[in-house]
Amino acid sequence: MTAATRIKLSFMMFLEFFIWGAWFVTLGTFLPQNLSASGYEVANVFSTQSWGAIIAPFIIGLIADKYFNAERILAVLHLVGAVLMYQMYNSVHVGQFYPYVFIYMIAYMPTLALVNSISFRQLANPEKSFSSIRVWGTVGWIVAGLTVSLLGWDSEGGIREGLLRNTFLMASMASLVLGLFSFTLPRTPPIRKSIGEERSISEMLGLDAIKLLANRNYLVFFMASVLICIPLAFYYQNANLFLSETGLANPTGKMAIGQVSEALFLLLLPVLFVRFGFKNTIMLGMLAWVIRYLLFAYGNAGELTYMLIIGIALHGICYDFFFVSGQIYTDAKAGEKYKSSAQGLITLATYGVGQLAGFWVAGFISEHYKTSPVGDTLWQYVWLVPAGIAAVVLFLFAVFFKNEKTPVAG
Repeated sequence: MTAATRIKLSFMMFLEFFIWGAWFVTLGTFLPQNLSASGYEVANVFSTQSWGAIIAPFIIGLIADKYFNAERILAVLHLVGAVLMYQMYNSVHVGQFYPYVFIYMIAYMPTLALVNSISFRQLANPEKSFSSIRVWGTVGWIVAGLTVSLLGWDSEGGIREGLLRNTFLMASMASLVLGLFSFTLPRTPPIRKSIGEERSISEMLGLDAIKLLANRNYLVFFMASVLICIPLAFYYQNANLFLSETGLANPTGKMAIGQVSEALFLLLLPVLFVRFGFKNTIMLGMLAWVIRYLLFAYGNAGELTYMLIIGIALHGICYDFFFVSGQIYTDAKAGEKYKSSAQGLITLATYGVGQLAGFWVAGFISEHYKTSPVGDTLWQYVWLVPAGIAAVVLFLFAVFFKNEKTPVAG
């Protein structure tokens, strides 16, 4: 791979996640503050991510995998996304906003797989080289968050003046740039297969790997993966609004600490995975969810600011130790025949079903405590719920998952 190709792939990754980070982090603040959305309406908007994850395999499997170059599909989806994002920028109430974000997520979620596919096809040794390309996506997310805070859009005055709306305009412009830039990416044509080798719909959705659930350990892990997505949804949906209402300065920029942590722990994970094994590593990830939400419940933007910062910084352990470890474990358990299907199954279960349930629960809990006489302790009650759920999942996993030596894939 030439230096020019590496630069192109890195810039692609940077923009891909800059676009997502530009508006998604502050969405939970924007909706109630600027569109007067209720907790249920906020949950419905966030759930569009899950619907996008569920529908995405059909778009990739039925269109991109068979008929068109991946870079062209990427270009078209981001150009469409730019238009939809601009319409979200112009929306004045949640009823007008929702159809645009729903269609946008159906268009955006497939691009996450497409940028990986384009990169893998250009790399001679993806196992060693891909991380150096993918890390630019994390950088893009961090830069987006810092930009929002540096421009003051997430400050108390900025929120009051409706400046968070500008995040959609920024994302629209970045999507337009990536859409046009994608036409310059290396050609990535579909891999031709004979009729007998064509992928079935069940394979695209990961359903071919459902027989892995016959293994008791994998079934326990699978159920834990779905359930732990409920606490994860609380973070995505409520964290930025919570930090803003608590009075933490530059909340979006400070949330970028979580992505820095994610990148650092991603580098440490292979060593820890080998040293401590799958069960202990994933239990540490679940414990981090419990600790994070307890820190959010009892921290504040005054003398206990450090508790909020530690809670944000725990994102690397929360995400990497559970979800990335789970991907490694799934790859090792699946075997050559079901590797792709197994990853599709766990993605459908977590980003699709798990987070869909999680956003609904988070919306219900937020709305419930808004109408309950809990006063200034509203956020404490909201965060204690996912802390309790994560603690229960941790306990059940510790009891029912039998320790085993799992080879590290790759």
